[in-house]
Formats: sequence, structure tokens, C-alpha cells
Amino acid sequence: MTKEESNGFRKKEFLALSGAERFKAFLALSRKINLLFPSKSSFKERTKGNFILERKK
Repeated sequence: MTKEESNGFRKKEFLALSGAERFKAFLALSRKINLLFPSKSSFKERTKGNFILERKK
């Protein structure tokens, strides 16, 4: 399988997901990136003045 074929396959799979599933996949990817490349500043410093969604506990 070529790189172009692989990318097309992954894109097709992603577009087959519902909107909610795509959003969850985006959040999971964001978490993985943050674990691999942690920020040097604190959460409060990075999010000052931003709109933040919080999950109910």
C-alpha cells in the first residue's frame, strides 16, 4: 500500500465517523500530543482569558 493509498484509507475511515465521534477522536489526539510535547507553562498561564469547557464530574 502506498502512502497516498494509506492516507486516503484513513481519511475515508475518519469521514465515516459521526460528528460526535470525530470530536472525540480530535480530543484524544490532542491529549496524545500534549503528553508527547508537554508545555513549559502552567495550565492557568496558557488558558488565561480563554473560553474553557469543563466536563461535569
